[in-house]
Amino acid sequence: MPGLNQQVLRTDASGMPLEWIGYQEAVKLYYLDQVVYSLGTLLYTIHGGVCAKTGRRSFIQVNSILATDSRNFALQKKLKDYVPPLNNPTLFNRDNYLCLYCGERFPAGALSRDHVTPISRGGTDTWNNVVTACKRCNNHKAGRTPESAGIELLAIPFTPTHAEYVYLQGRRVLSDQMDFLRAHFPRKSPLHKRMGAA
Repeated sequence: MPGLNQQVLRTDASGMPLEWIGYQEAVKLYYLDQVVYSLGTLLYTIHGGVCAKTGRRSFIQVNSILATDSRNFALQKKLKDYVPPLNNPTLFNRDNYLCLYCGERFPAGALSRDHVTPISRGGTDTWNNVVTACKRCNNHKAGRTPESAGIELLAIPFTPTHAEYVYLQGRRVLSDQMDFLRAHFPRKSPLHKRMGAA
């Protein structure tokens, strides 16, 4: 059984992935009667106090995926046009910790965010214009486009959907959580191939 740091995938009642939560938040959702149904692996059995009347001890079982009651239609509408915030940890995970110029895998500390079209040449700091690059390749490319620097871009950058972003933010994603998230990815998502190889 996983330790108490294993994340739980929270969805809305329709099954749309929303976020990762810890066991404390999951127990709170059960206590507030906001869990509509649960799926996946049993992660935790959290024990409470003993009832003075019955002598029975209370407990809550937490599975790896919890669907919660949410009548927030504005949120669902927003997810269709959702552009996730750009940050390096999620970018590096999107690109599988590979430098998209030399193709080698590096630890996060040896990676940087590179603007395919440099900001100085009108490029933007957006998902579709940034890739993971090792510091050596990024320094070599400098303020040039890949073509003018004589290097090839190995993959086309893309903006993750909300479900893809939730996956990319996960730590130690369990196979049932991975399968659930994968079902919400666009059919042509580059992550399908990567997850199949994982």
